[in-house]
This record gives sequence, structure tokens and C-alpha cells, in this order.
Amino acid sequence: MRLGLSVLLLSLTRSCWCVPQQQTCHPGDEFLGRCSNSVAGDKPTCTELNLGYCNDMEYSSTIFPNILGHQSRLDAESGAEYLLLSVIHGLLNGECSPEIRLLGCSVLASPCKDGKMIKPCRSTCDALRKDCAHAFESIDMAWPYFLDCDRFFASDQEGCVDPLAGLKARQELEMSSYSHDEPSTIIQFIYTSNTQMYSLLKRTAAKCSQISHVYSIGRSTEGRDLLVIEFSKNPGQHELLEPEIKLVANMHGNEVLGRQLLVYMAQYLCSEYLLGNQRIQTLINTTRIHILASMNPDGYELAASEVDDNNDPELSNQEGHLLNGWTNGRTNAQNLDLNRNFPDLTSIFYRNRRSRHYRIDHIPIPDAYWFGKVAPETYAVMKWIRSLPFVQSASLHGGDMVISYPFDFSRHPQEERMLSPTPDEQVLKQLARIYADAHETMSNNDTERCGANFYRTRGIINGALWYSFAGGMSDFNYLHTNCLEITVELGCDKFPSEAELYPEWKRNKEALLSFMESVHRGIKGVVKDLDGNRIKGATISVRGIKKDVTTAEDGDYWRLLNPGTHILTATAKGYSRVSKRVYLPHNLNKAGRVDFLLEKVPIEPDIDDYLFPTVDTWERFDPYNQFERFREPYAREGGIERQEKPWWWNYFSQSGISPPNGCCEVSRRTGH
Repeated sequence: MRLGLSVLLLSLTRSCWCVPQQQTCHPGDEFLGRCSNSVAGDKPTCTELNLGYCNDMEYSSTIFPNILGHQSRLDAESGAEYLLLSVIHGLLNGECSPEIRLLGCSVLASPCKDGKMIKPCRSTCDALRKDCAHAFESIDMAWPYFLDCDRFFASDQEGCVDPLAGLKARQELEMSSYSHDEPSTIIQFIYTSNTQMYSLLKRTAAKCSQISHVYSIGRSTEGRDLLVIEFSKNPGQHELLEPEIKLVANMHGNEVLGRQLLVYMAQYLCSEYLLGNQRIQTLINTTRIHILASMNPDGYELAASEVDDNNDPELSNQEGHLLNGWTNGRTNAQNLDLNRNFPDLTSIFYRNRRSRHYRIDHIPIPDAYWFGKVAPETYAVMKWIRSLPFVQSASLHGGDMVISYPFDFSRHPQEERMLSPTPDEQVLKQLARIYADAHETMSNNDTERCGANFYRTRGIINGALWYSFAGGMSDFNYLHTNCLEITVELGCDKFPSEAELYPEWKRNKEALLSFMESVHRGIKGVVKDLDGNRIKGATISVRGIKKDVTTAEDGDYWRLLNPGTHILTATAKGYSRVSKRVYLPHNLNKAGRVDFLLEKVPIEPDIDDYLFPTVDTWERFDPYNQFERFREPYAREGGIERQEKPWWWNYFSQSGISPPNGCCEVSRRTGH
């Protein structure tokens, strides 16, 4: 379709620049603006605006020739520019409409006053081009040449007209008509395709560019972006002592409610911040929020197509969204369940938990993990988790209504349902409780509702006590990083009907906001040496909780803790050990500040450094470049296709062992 349209636009562009033949214009046609009998040298005069797609402009008269050189209305209507205005709404999937059309009309038919043309304002063009850049990028289309802001528009000093002034005034009037009891943020509660989701998130970030931006953490198996939208007072940068939180959804492609809720939440945060909502402004100004609405866009594509097919009236046995079957689209395009694809660090923890010296925080990824099948989505999320000092996280799923928390893998391999607490059991239970209690129905004692199996525990449960599985993302977060993650099961219908989206938003909005605000609990601080230098990688331990956290690049740390008295100890390799007693009252509504000053001491060899894993081995990530190697395209040198060394090449070369004959034959792979 795009190719055909391009050819059509090209042909029209060529035809519109041809010199028109001499012709006599009928007086009636001249009156309607279709042509003109005027000759060169005649003074242009204002004429009635009668251009189909532009008849709703705020002015009623225009002038020819126009800015683009069209001599009459007929010339303008037959030009490629006018044709583009007629289809731009469909091309951009409704994005930036009617703004683009109104801006184009102000060029094709500029207002006329006292026989003089008034050009549209350059500032309006610049602002709209910035706001709509994402929409054109999503369809690989350049900004229209006839909307060149420098060439066809005028500055405010030259005298210009804002073609969007009337639209803006109407929008402000509509917003002012809402009472304080009504929602002031307008969200369209419909499902969005992957393309629409990307476009919507980019548009949201452009609208709130001072507090938001989007970035990609990688690509799916089929090449779709894993797009994150961030909210912060200084987007793109870590602020000292500002906690970082992430929300992840659509890990299973057919569990779609969480995906939509996070898209709505992004819109809500942006709009409410601009409207002056004090709660939202405080949240964003004190927190760095990262939202990954879809971790498995390939699976969603399959699940959504299945639902579309099931709603086709020509198909038999359709049951709409309910026929999704709990399986279609659950896995990624490689048929891998992403929530079983992370390194199984929980088994390592169970094997070593009784050792007095073994550290259970920042457990390294075993080299053997990289010999298995690692999904590109899993790889991208692991790199993301390792790259930022996340404090807490929520993973949104569907299929039941309950909050589960680590561990998800049973401490006894033969027990499918067995309480398997982490050292942070009480803190994680409190995190789960915050979400469940803020949800409209999750923690009530209604035995007929979805999730009624968990009414005795008021909507929360230890993951392994519910059912056990290895390789989950929540366990990985806990054992590999500082981050505490809960799993939110949003409802029994994995792909609810569109009519349920708004009610579900109402049920979950407060829970999501309360969960994000809860990151400001416990303690935070900075670890420095006596010279004032911040110490990266220092360890903060809490007596009675065998799980430490480490300081980030800037030497700052966060430790989620429940109210009470705690004894904290800070230390780092080559530095002294310092302990402090801290009391956290129940009514404390923000994290307490506890800083540490450490003194340098001589480093003494310790046999434990050799017998047990240390944080140094944590840096080993994809040690044989197995994944990164095949992300790069095959290159050609001198017309010959060159194949990169396979992942196992480094293993044999580093060990000095030659691979046996016939072993490890290089095979061509495509994609991930």
C-alpha cells in the first residue's frame, strides 16, 4: 500500500509542477476559485476559502497564488500536497490529527487580509513537528516537505497566524468543563497493537519531555523493540539517593491486561503531572520510574491475532476473547517461556545457604547457563536489571487474582507446594500487602470472586507455596541484584474483553500508585571514605537478615525495611567495618537517611575469597559472547561473506584445548 501511495504521490508531484496551458476560465468557476483569468502582473486579491479538507479553518478568506505557487484552487486540489492531507489520518493511525491537516491547510490556503497573505507561525510548526516525530518514525515516513518550518512559515515578529489556536482553545474549554469530581486525564480504554503502543509511548514521552523519555533495552526474537518509558525529574540520569523502580508486563504474550494498564499508567502520569496533581508530581520528582509495558511483543502479536480470528463472525465455535485458551502466545517466538528462562540461582542458594561465609546477594550467573537456550528477551531484561540500581519491581501477569512473592522455587525439589521464604520474607509480604490492600477486590473475603482461593491470606501468597518453578524472573532479581520483585496476578481472564479495560483500570490504579510510592520506605544513604570519596560496591547488611545490598556507582544505597529497630553494618574491600543502630517508627512516611564513613585499612588475603563466590565474579556476563556474537549481522570483506567466530571459540582458545574433530561445527544461525 505504501509503495503504491508513494508512486501515486510521485506522479502527482511531477504533474503539479508542469506549466499549465493557457485556458479561458468560466466566470462561475473563477467565482468558486477553481481557476483565474488574471494575467501576470495583476494584483492578487482575497478570495473565499473553498477547499474541501480545509473548510473548517478559523478564517474564511484566502489568496492565490499560495505559498507553494498554486495559481488557483484547482491547482491546489490537484496537487500531491492536498492528496497527502486527505490520507494522512489513515497513514498515522489517527496520530497528530487534526493538527497536521490544519497546519497543511494553513500552507495550501493561508489566510488573507486586505489583499495580503498571512503566513502560518513557524513556532507552531516547530512544536508540532517535535510532538509528531514519533508518529512519522513509526511508519518510516519523513516530515512532509511542504511543511518545512523554515521555508514556508513566518516568525512571530514578521506577523503570522497560529492555525491551531482555535483547536487549542476548544480543548482548553473542554478541560475546564470537567468538575473536580470527574477524572481530568482522558484515556482511551482500548487495546493497542504493538505499533500503536510504541507510537503512544513515544507521543507521551514527547508531550512530557521534561520528565519522560523512551528507550529500548533490546529487541525480541522477531525484531520488535522492548520499549521502556521512564519518568523522572531528570530523565535519562540516575539522581543521588533517588530510588529506581520498574514495572514489567506482558512477559507471557497472552496475558495482556497488565500491558494495557501500564500504557494507561504512562499516559496518566504524564497528564496528571502537567495538570498539577501534587501526588503525581511528588512521586515523579522523588522517584525514577521505568515501565516496560511488553516484554514479549511477539507473543502478544500471536495472542491478539487468535482473538481477532475468534471474533470473526464467519468462523464457527467462536468464543471471543475466552477462546484464547491460556496457551496461544504465552511463549516467545522461540517457544520459550520467559518466566522459566532466567538462570536458576535459587538452587545455588539452597545448596549453599547453610554455609556461614556464602553470600546470597549478587549470586553470579553460572557459566553453564550460557550453554542453554537464552531468549533475546531474557537476555535484554537481564542486562537492563544489571545496569540500573533498581530497588523494587512488579511483574504483571494474568490467570488468577493474587500477589505472589519469592521464592518461586521450592526449597525441596520433590515438593510442588511448599513455603519457601527468602531472608526478606517480612519485607516482601509487606510489599505484596500494599498492592493487594489498595486493590478494590483482591484482599476482600468474597468467596465467589476470582481469586477466592486466597481469601484466607487476603490475596497474597509465597510463590513456591502456590506452585513451584525454577528460572523465574522474581527469584533472579532477588538473588542477583538488590531488587525486590513481586508478581501481580491481575485476574482470571488473561485476555479480557475491551469492555473490561476501564473497570480493571479503576481496580488497579490506586494499587499501582501505592506500590510505586512504597519504594520510599526503609533506609537510604551514601557510603564514603574519610576523604569524602563515594565508595561503589560497599556492602550494607542488616542483622538478622542474611541478604545484603550493595552501593551503586555514586556510592548511594537503598534498603527496604519494615518499621522497628535494626542494626546496620557497612563495609567494603580495603575499608573498615562500621555499624549503626537505627529505629524506624511506624508513622515514618519516607526512607530514613543513614550515611557511613569508612576508613581505609590494609587488605589481607582471605581463603574465603577463593573458596566461595564473591561479588567480583558477578561481572561475568555472557563470558563466551554466545549471544552478542549472533546479534551482529554477517559481514562481507572483499565480496566474501565472513562468518564470526562461534561462542565456543573463546572457551577452547582460553583453555588451551583444541576442539576434537567433528566437534562444535560452525552452523549458520539467523536472528536470535
